[in-house]
Amino acid sequence: MTKDTALRIERRPITHPDALALVEEVQQEYVVRYGGRDETPLQPTEFDDPDGAFFVGYVDGQPAASGAWRRRTDVTVFGSDRTAEVKRMYVTLEHRGEGLARTMLAHLERTARESGAEVMVLETGLAQPEAIALYVSSGYTAIPGFAHYKDAPDNRCFARPLE
Repeated sequence: MTKDTALRIERRPITHPDALALVEEVQQEYVVRYGGRDETPLQPTEFDDPDGAFFVGYVDGQPAASGAWRRRTDVTVFGSDRTAEVKRMYVTLEHRGEGLARTMLAHLERTARESGAEVMVLETGLAQPEAIALYVSSGYTAIPGFAHYKDAPDNRCFARPLE
């Protein structure tokens, strides 16, 4: 596959079978990289309009990527408390290196901005250097920890104003 792989992004409930399968894949990746599943408290309703959205990206009709955002009312960054948090960004192993994560991230930013968010925030960890590289190259800057793992030594949080 090439960097020009076509990604068709569809909004799905987090309970959709394709979404559940991708979330389980990312959880298994966390087990490998961090030694356990992500225990961040999440409720499926956090991804309902108008406070969030969950998306599945398809390549040739098969689920290949996921990404979501949820409203954060407890995080003020760049002078704004109108923030949205990136969640469950994932690209399947067979589609890595094709630009799908960057496409999904841009989609999340656009849809969050259209829903009134002014800043996108996220957390990741040192065991995901490729994620950190993606976010930094997309204009995200480091911010103090804000989420479930804010005190974990390998946690890293980032933000970007949505123009």
